[in-house]
Amino acid sequence: MEERVNVRFDYRVCFTEGVFTSDNPLLRSILCEVPGQAPEVTPRRHRAWAVVDRGVMEAWPGLARDMESYFAAHGDRLELIAPPMVVPGGEACKNDETTFRDILRHIHELRIDRHSYVLAIGGGAVLDVVGYAAAVAHRGVRLIRFPTTVLGQADSGVGVKNGINAFGKKNFLGTFAPPHGVLCDGHFLTTLSPRDRVAGMAEAVKVALVRDAAFFAWMREHGAALGAGDAGALMELVRRSAELHLRHIATSGDPFEKGSARPLDFGHWAAHKLESLTAYRLRHGEGVAIGMALDTLYSVHVGLAPQTLADTVMALLEQLGFSLWDDALSMAGPDGRLRVFEGLAEFREHLGGDLCVTLLRGPGEGVEVHDISEDGMLACLDRLRTRAAAHR
Repeated sequence: MEERVNVRFDYRVCFTEGVFTSDNPLLRSILCEVPGQAPEVTPRRHRAWAVVDRGVMEAWPGLARDMESYFAAHGDRLELIAPPMVVPGGEACKNDETTFRDILRHIHELRIDRHSYVLAIGGGAVLDVVGYAAAVAHRGVRLIRFPTTVLGQADSGVGVKNGINAFGKKNFLGTFAPPHGVLCDGHFLTTLSPRDRVAGMAEAVKVALVRDAAFFAWMREHGAALGAGDAGALMELVRRSAELHLRHIATSGDPFEKGSARPLDFGHWAAHKLESLTAYRLRHGEGVAIGMALDTLYSVHVGLAPQTLADTVMALLEQLGFSLWDDALSMAGPDGRLRVFEGLAEFREHLGGDLCVTLLRGPGEGVEVHDISEDGMLACLDRLRTRAAAHR
């Protein structure tokens, strides 16, 4: 027997200011309107509970109070069933299963069902672990994401992936589970440190390089403003990047990554390995910036792209504030082989056994290759080291 099951997913990605201001109707509408379902005959109160990144709570001390005030103002339809749970941010919350299990325990004890909502408020790592817990509890409870970083609002927060790290591998455990909605509040970005603001822009550069030459040209034109933290330029970058990522998920034909091609993982085989080699001292975006520089140099090395492309890409990344070298790139194993190359084998395993790495022909024009020469990559590493030394 054979049967085809077609499943449709609908979720809204919204940009706003002051999401927890009582006269902002956005959150109320997201919680009360379920795509694909008829309007409620008898309107009811929708139950919600929040998990908040500790760094966000520290940067916005009144956040819990503002949330309580919002739900009280909309108490005819909304109910905040318990104080928020505060969890550590960054990769720490993904490396230790304790956070994941504590979230599950709260979902159980608070009797959150499949018609209740879990609100995930934080950076990409917190969204990953909360999303994973929400996806496996009751085989899926409704998740609302509030990405609070440039990286989260421009990329990871608008996608369908959730996960935690295990066995020394990034995102070894996880799910593909679309959120119920994503609310991007520009106010959260004002609470970021300069380092986190810069790190988040790497994924915007990535999606422009593999999908949209005009967006890459825009970033080059506004590179100085972006590097200086101009709020208007930053929000434009976030919106355009999120739109491209969302369009890829909706139209690529492979939203749950059944195949081997991963165009939006450009620069990531090295980035993921660098994160683990540095015990996550490197931010994800910092690793991606180095990985993109390395893979762009390799694109030139194998004759796919002109040298001017590598020069342009590296110049933009440096203008935004990235360092394109980390000493972890020189770490070698007992056999003398550079450990960063372990990332290729791990990438191959993650893809299902077939290596598929995105390289570049030009801005907006990615190309998939299935073999990487370590000798060629060594030559590119030498060039990257030389450039980084000259820019110190």
